[in-house]
This record gives sequence, structure tokens and C-alpha cells, in this order.
Amino acid sequence: MSVRVDIDVETLKCEIKKTYAQVSTEPETEFIFPTGRAWALDLGYPPDLLARVPDGSAESFAGVANPFSLGVLEPGEHVLDLGSGAGTDSLVAAQMVGEEGSVTGVDMTPEMIAKARASADERGLRSVEFVESEAERLPFADGLFDVVISNGVIDLIPDKDAVFAELFRVLKPGGRLQVADVTIQRPVSEEGRRNIDLWTG
Repeated sequence: MSVRVDIDVETLKCEIKKTYAQVSTEPETEFIFPTGRAWALDLGYPPDLLARVPDGSAESFAGVANPFSLGVLEPGEHVLDLGSGAGTDSLVAAQMVGEEGSVTGVDMTPEMIAKARASADERGLRSVEFVESEAERLPFADGLFDVVISNGVIDLIPDKDAVFAELFRVLKPGGRLQVADVTIQRPVSEEGRRNIDLWTG
């Protein structure tokens, strides 16, 4: 069920981009949410795989949980990382699927995309690509991916129906979602829904 939100969506997207551009370019800043390699380890990321993620990506990790706790990716799988940020999840996923698989990270923040690409290049990973796009309009053919992973992104998007429609469109029949995200147990007040700071972090 969709909830009507009285907030300007374009303003919200600009604020989200601004926040996560800062996570990318100023990772040492203290944010209202935890970040960095130590946080990923606290969330239970495999230490051996995380150790092979370059510092450039790991320092800007801003996930909320561990999508890999829902299942290890298999060699040869084709994976979409929705809201890939600086690329930590994509680079962990690439190690799981190997050279016969592929990982495509999607993010709407140019600074995050640049950082993720630099880390993939540093590791020499040719099976990983990063695409700048919005979640509600993915630039991919139907049924392209075996798995969609996402970490702390869907909660930032007002139109959840559009996002899930796109995810199901690009998944192969029988594909799976491994989503780590924030949920709430009680309805949010009208005032809370209009508070842009609550949407961006």
C-alpha cells in the first residue's frame, strides 16, 4: 500500500545526493548513521572478502545491515546492486560470483559512482560495472539478473511500488531479492513525513 507523502520528490533527491556525496568525499565526517569498514565488520560481513575491498570504497560504506546474511551468492550469478554507493557490496558480491558472474551497481550519486569505479579498477575487476541511474527507472532489459541486493536504499525512496516493480521486472523468473533495509513498526506522523532530514539519513 502506498502512502501519500507531502514532500517535493526532486528536493528530496537533491538532499539525498548531497548527503551521500559528502559520505563519499568526506568519509571522516560524523554522520547521523554509522559508516566505514569497522561498521561493515560489525554487521557480519565476511572479513576475508571485506579485506579485499579497497579503502576508498570501505571508508564510505553506509549500509544498514548485511544482505549477504540472507544467502551467499553463487559463482556465475548476475547481480544487481541497487543503491551501490561507493561499491562495498558490489565488490564483495564480485568476489562471490567470480569472473564467470557479473555485478552491476546502480546509484544516483555521481561521487559515489566515481569512487566505486576507482575501487573496481584498483582491484582489476572486469566483471563489475557501475551505472548512474535512479531506482524507479532502471536502464536494463527485463529478466537480466539472477539476484538483486540492496542495502539501506529503498527506505530513502518515496515511491516503493515503482522500485519493487522495477526490481521484479529486471529479475529473471525465479530470481531473488536480498534486501537489507530500515523498517518502522508504527505509522510516521504527517510532520515526520514532511521532515526531509528524516528521509535523507
